[in-house]
Amino acid sequence: MTSPTSQQLYRFLEDRFTCAQACTECARACAVRASLVDPDGTEHQERVRRLGIMCAEVCDATCRVLCEENRQDEDGIRVRVEWCRSICLECARAFDEHPGAESAAVSCRTCADACADFLEMLK
Repeated sequence: MTSPTSQQLYRFLEDRFTCAQACTECARACAVRASLVDPDGTEHQERVRRLGIMCAEVCDATCRVLCEENRQDEDGIRVRVEWCRSICLECARAFDEHPGAESAAVSCRTCADACADFLEMLK
C-alpha cells in the first residue's frame, strides 16, 4: 500500500479486523469440531480431525499476526493470509463430507471470504 488516504487506511484496518475476527471464529469452530471426531475412526474421520486442528492453528496464528501493532512486512502478511484462506477452503470441503460439521464448514468459508477480501485490499 503506497501513501494511503485516510479512507483507504480505515478500509484496510476494517478488513484486517474482519479477517482476524473470522479467523478466531473459524479456529474455535474447527477446534470444537476436531474434538468431536473419533481419533480411532475411519481414515476420513482422522483426516477431518487433523484438518480441523491444522485449520484452528493456522487461523489462530493468522489472527495473532493481524492483531500485532508493530510494523510488519506486507508480503509476509499476504503469504500468511493466503495460506489461511487455502487451508480454510480445504477444511470446509472436508467438513462438507462429515455429517454434523455444517456450521464448522460455514465458519471456514466465512474466514476464507474475509481473507480474500483482505487480500484484495492489499493489492
